[in-house]
Amino acid sequence: MLNHLYIKNFTLIDELDIELYQGFSVITGETGAGKSIILGALGLLLGQRADSKAIKQGAEKCVIEAHFDLSRYGMTDFFEENEIEYDAADCIVRRELTASGKSRAFINDTPVQLSLLKELGEQLVDIHSQHQNLLLNKQDFQLNVVDIIAGDEKELQLYQQAYTQYHATEKELSALKESIEQNRQNADFLQFQFEELTQANLAEGEQEELEQKSETMSHSEEIKSALYEADNALSAEQTGVVESLRTALSAMRQIEKVLPDASELVERLDSSYIELKDIAQEISSQMEHIDFDPAELDAINNRLDKLYDLEKKYHVETIEELIAKRDELKIQLGRIENSDEALAELQQKLAAQLAQAQKAAETLTKLRTKAAKQIEKEMQGRLMPLGMPNVKFSIEMTQEPLNVSGQDKVAFLFSANTSTPLQPISQVASGGEIARVMLSLKAMISGAVKLPTIIFDEIDTGVSGKTAEKMAEIMQEMGHHERQVISITHLPQIAALGSAHYKVEKEETAKGTISRMRKLSDDERVLEIAQMLSGSNVSEAAISNAKQLLKM
Repeated sequence: MLNHLYIKNFTLIDELDIELYQGFSVITGETGAGKSIILGALGLLLGQRADSKAIKQGAEKCVIEAHFDLSRYGMTDFFEENEIEYDAADCIVRRELTASGKSRAFINDTPVQLSLLKELGEQLVDIHSQHQNLLLNKQDFQLNVVDIIAGDEKELQLYQQAYTQYHATEKELSALKESIEQNRQNADFLQFQFEELTQANLAEGEQEELEQKSETMSHSEEIKSALYEADNALSAEQTGVVESLRTALSAMRQIEKVLPDASELVERLDSSYIELKDIAQEISSQMEHIDFDPAELDAINNRLDKLYDLEKKYHVETIEELIAKRDELKIQLGRIENSDEALAELQQKLAAQLAQAQKAAETLTKLRTKAAKQIEKEMQGRLMPLGMPNVKFSIEMTQEPLNVSGQDKVAFLFSANTSTPLQPISQVASGGEIARVMLSLKAMISGAVKLPTIIFDEIDTGVSGKTAEKMAEIMQEMGHHERQVISITHLPQIAALGSAHYKVEKEETAKGTISRMRKLSDDERVLEIAQMLSGSNVSEAAISNAKQLLKM
């Protein structure tokens, strides 16, 4: 329930700070006084998109804050799931807009995304404006009404799970059929590609090895020349480094006994001699293996050209990628070969899921059919006192292909006169009749849904007299069941039945036009309803009539 509303710097509202109460309350005021502004502020608080133009001219920031009592509505799970501190007796929702266009939202002083604010708002307040009457034309709204009365939330969830699985498999089957068809059309080409890559005898690392061999053989003369020169420098009989080092080592060994430091030098020379001798032998061995064979080089380069051509053809850069492509083609060909088996398996799975979804849909249909009869009976009883003694209200249910909502198509049929056959309500009902139907539906739904606050914005359009009084009684009755109902109205018959009466009015100040809202005292209330009855010139008869309406 909305206990307290604070608005600062929102369009024409300078500052509004007002208490609200349980039960049925009314808001009145002249056209253009600012009632829609207050609804606009509430809409922002409940998650609607913001526009910086909504900020009062000259102000830097706009603040809208509301305090809700949620103690009767069991909303602990929402706050726990979203890790928000929960005070059931005082839930604070706040929205801030800045002139620079920034918007911030808070639940109990915790910053939240606008989507989360909207999710909470849908559970706190239902604002029924005139444009919402257009919902009556929509099939999904009508089906939703039936579902609410049917109380089939669990069954609908089970159906939707089954339908989602069925729909996913249906898409998978369609994709498989398309893939099989494409693969079969390309089967010969895929087979050719696979055989081409298979016959190439690809091996990992082969390309790098061949490229190295080609590079070496292409520079064989240069390599042999360098090896010969190095071998000569190391191993020549008279001038070679190895022989000279051996001579030096022999000389140092002769003085090892008479020169104490010679032993260390002998060890170092011996180590160097062994290492250089080994290097010389390795160079000599390399010389023996470096032979230029033009035929072998041609064979290597031809093989590399083959590999390069394949890589270019298959748009890859390495032999490993060619191998991966070959393996992928093998899998594709295997799928084509086994496609009938895979197709049959998926079709069998789809049939089982369809049967499960149809069974769940039939369960929904039974619950909805029962609820539809209940709605017909209750709506008939609710509409007849609202100035429609000959009203007929029926719900037509027909079958349609499975969809996310089930297999049922719902249409509300309506006739206000005995001479008029039942037809879809959007085609035959007047604006005033639709308003009465929507009020009756809301009253019926509110009994099945724990919604703390319902706000009716001029739902009385197109009605007057006793019908307006009956509509007021319905809203008053809705407010008796631990619920808060607020009606914005121009009709004195409705205004008179509110347990609290607020007035919205404009005022010209030095700072410009501002809009205010205040709770009326008993005397002010008499005067306000008298003005609604007779206009600005209030007569004694109007005051007397107002007191009668207020039962004072």
